Amino acid sequence: MYFLTMFQVISFLSSHKGKFAWGILLGATVLLTAYRHQQQGFSTEADSLKIGSFVEKDFPFISTPMDGRSLGAGFPTNNLAARTLAVKLGDEAFFTFDTDLLRWSIAWTKEFVPMALMAQVSYSDFFNKSNQLATIAGDPKLATGHYAGWKAGSSARLGEAIAERWGALPEAEGRWNGVYTLGPKIVLDYSVASAKVKEYPSHLKFDDQIAFTRSLKIDQMNEDLWLVAAHIANGKKVEQKRNMIYIYQGARQDTVTAISFIGKKVKNAQLRVQGDSLLAVQFSGAATWDGSIAIWKGPIGLVGDFEKACKKAKIDFPAYAPGGPGYWKKTITTQGVLSPDTAAYVTDKLTLPLPNPWKRNVRVSDIAFFKDGRAAVITFEGDVWIVNGLDKGLSNLQWKRFASGLNETLSIEVVDESVLVFSRGGIAKLHDLNADGEADYYENFSNAMSQSAEGREWAGDLVHAKDGSYYLAMGGSLSNGPGVTEQVAKGFRKGAALNGTIIQLSSDGKRVGVIATGLRGPYLGYHPEKDILTASDQQGNFVPSTPLFVVKKGDYYGVSPTVHRDDNPPIAPPLTWIPHHIDQSAIGQAWITGGKMGPLNGDLIHFSYGRPGLFRVLIDSSSRVLQGGVVAINADYPAPTSKGAVSPADGQLYVAGFNLWGSKSKGLSALLRLRYTGKDSYMPNHFRAGKEGVVLGFDSELDAESVLKAANFTVKRYNYKRTDAYGSGHFKLDGSTGEEPMAVRGAYLSADKKHVLLLIPNMVEVEQMELAYDIRAKDGHAMQDGFYFTINSVDPLNLKTFGFENVDLALLTKPMEQAEGVKQEQATVARGKKVFQTMACAGCHSEGTRTKGMYGPPFQGLYGTIRQFEDGSSTKVDDAYLRESILEPAKKIVKGYSPEMPSFEGILSDTDIASVSLYIQSLGEKQ
Repeated sequence: MYFLTMFQVISFLSSHKGKFAWGILLGATVLLTAYRHQQQGFSTEADSLKIGSFVEKDFPFISTPMDGRSLGAGFPTNNLAARTLAVKLGDEAFFTFDTDLLRWSIAWTKEFVPMALMAQVSYSDFFNKSNQLATIAGDPKLATGHYAGWKAGSSARLGEAIAERWGALPEAEGRWNGVYTLGPKIVLDYSVASAKVKEYPSHLKFDDQIAFTRSLKIDQMNEDLWLVAAHIANGKKVEQKRNMIYIYQGARQDTVTAISFIGKKVKNAQLRVQGDSLLAVQFSGAATWDGSIAIWKGPIGLVGDFEKACKKAKIDFPAYAPGGPGYWKKTITTQGVLSPDTAAYVTDKLTLPLPNPWKRNVRVSDIAFFKDGRAAVITFEGDVWIVNGLDKGLSNLQWKRFASGLNETLSIEVVDESVLVFSRGGIAKLHDLNADGEADYYENFSNAMSQSAEGREWAGDLVHAKDGSYYLAMGGSLSNGPGVTEQVAKGFRKGAALNGTIIQLSSDGKRVGVIATGLRGPYLGYHPEKDILTASDQQGNFVPSTPLFVVKKGDYYGVSPTVHRDDNPPIAPPLTWIPHHIDQSAIGQAWITGGKMGPLNGDLIHFSYGRPGLFRVLIDSSSRVLQGGVVAINADYPAPTSKGAVSPADGQLYVAGFNLWGSKSKGLSALLRLRYTGKDSYMPNHFRAGKEGVVLGFDSELDAESVLKAANFTVKRYNYKRTDAYGSGHFKLDGSTGEEPMAVRGAYLSADKKHVLLLIPNMVEVEQMELAYDIRAKDGHAMQDGFYFTINSVDPLNLKTFGFENVDLALLTKPMEQAEGVKQEQATVARGKKVFQTMACAGCHSEGTRTKGMYGPPFQGLYGTIRQFEDGSSTKVDDAYLRESILEPAKKIVKGYSPEMPSFEGILSDTDIASVSLYIQSLGEKQ
């Protein structure tokens, strides 16, 4: 039945009658829907998607922070790295290389790394947000502390503490350059002072023991170099031979950590012990060095066997320059699903490569384009796919895996036909050395931006600027995850130096400058022709609702824990605020360039993760301070929308997104094409606000009769309060709780029949206005929607420029007729359900028992139960508790949940709150 077309089903029904035929239709529809979901990369039940291991057997590394502070006796305790490669040297030997400090932070045996990071715990448990710090799973053998792994100079002091907790070494001291992938092997590439170092890590087996080997090719040495090989914190005795050093450990001195050169003849290098705890190698006397060392920890009785193994061993340094063999040689073919041309803008689905031979999950987070129209797609699990076949019909999509092993990747760019990926590890530039369609060299384009090991400090966004530089959005260091730095404010930890900022990176990736500060979770948009940078932030502590900004250098956006300056700057107003019930979680933006998107050409598009969906952003540039608003681009969005880009081939907007943090959508992931069909668009396209009211322009001509009825428009306004609480309620201009309805005294239609003037008295600066309209287009099309905007400046409107004549401005001062008393509405279950659906409650709470993907507790069976709170107290769920939870959600935090619910003070009426309580009560007991 999967292969029946709807045409065949309808043909069958035309020759059959009765319930049997309609039963066939229903069954066919269900099966066709399931098939379509399967082809789109979705499953009707998320748990039915079979996912393989996050750590793939044949790929040599993953990128990860690593916590080695509690390895046990004999190991340094100051061992926490934000950026490492966790490398598999075989089935039982592993190490992590700290790419910031150029050190082996830990080497161990037996088991690899528990999957604890956000991308890892949610990889197959799709809505799991219980991330932890990364640690090793096996037996630690070697470690170093938080200091430089290499030093230059004849009298270098090793193991010196670094003042800045996070970030890379100064380039003059050392720089991580990248890693070559060579099947199961890798070659590390870095610099120490002026010297160029290539390192091939491996291991040596003898008896039941494993020794770790480091083969080095050093060029351009013009001074001594020192390598810190291991830090032994409980050494009791040091013994040194010509080419070997032993440090005996433990009360009985029955364990030894040893270092040795491999081979019999070694020139221009000496083994050293510094400070009775650091095993080191000093390289001197030549411009180059080529050789290997081995480091081993084990029982003293096997020292002789270690010596013999080192003398006999021969390590061949692999050829890295030609590139390595491919890991994912198959190309996956999928067929997209075109949307019927039912509106001006529709979303076509690009079927994800699920399933695939590697059982790899594919949660797309961003997309970028090559000049020929091929796409580079990044996934949250750290993979890059190249997608071909993005033609009109999407009938032959070719998916080829290009790279892997990156850490929680949210942003990708294609610059000069090279792929750049921004992750928590920095910016990687990916090179295909042998033209086999896979990256062989993961170049460190930049790690100049510091990154902490905090689990909720996202590498948010990367865009390439017109002048060749780059803008980066650095996520704030949020405290609703496992913490490694001190709490600095409600909802925030100290984190890295520039968390919660927008920075500019030089074109060579070496220099960083601060553009704007005071953000919680920023994401970016950039107009490549007009050099306009925009940003969003995410509602939360210090962010009362979703803001959009046109970014200017020196701006401060109000989040005090990420101010990163001491001059008490003023808070720059956003272009617009967006109400929580309209956009609960903002992500990226994209400007429509290329001239092929009809009425949207030249516009700014905003991406909502929580709604989910896209918004058209209208900007009033005539005011003294920029102000704007948003209107939804109504289409089918089967999963959250996060990032997007316009294709240079077809000029359409491609949209990526995946589900994890709480969205009204339950789809796992989607890659969409927002396509312009050529049909009429009925969206607002122009906005002006001023002393006389609001002018709203539309893409299509309007029906005069419906527009001239002022009752067809409703307007209200309110402000927010910026505090350390999560989000904000709504407040009238006098500071009291609630929203102010605004009188629409008159409505006018312009001469071109595309603009509406609403006369609204008492227009003043206000953070949020909502304008709802119920009108018709000239062709009779019903237009029922809302426009959500901010007024930063109120100036007189030049009405004649919009084609408005004979406007009776006296209506603005004419006394209003006394309105009849408002009838008191009754609280009902139906009203409560409607509030639950329209106020974004459904994005965080299940009306059943579902907890996956939900930020808050489920509602089924909730009423009448006893709730346990994080502070150890408890209470019964009744009307009073529910009211308190709605108005003061941070007062009592349910055990196991984070304080991430905004207050609905001034948003919901007493009747609304009572209705929600009735609705929750109606959901009954748990099944």
